[in-house]
Amino acid sequence: MSWNSPSEFFAMGGYALYVWGSFGACALALAIEPFLVSRRTQAALRGAKLQARARRLDKENS
Repeated sequence: MSWNSPSEFFAMGGYALYVWGSFGACALALAIEPFLVSRRTQAALRGAKLQARARRLDKENS
């Protein structure tokens, strides 16, 4: 497909809403993913620390 002007490029042959909407959704997902991964990692580390503390207290009380 060839475009003769920037407006034709951004119109994407009549499929601009689908093309740019898909691009935007993908960019949003890629931008949010590192934040969500760090939150899950922190939650897993907190859970592991709590389990270790609980095991240590359990051994002390046994």
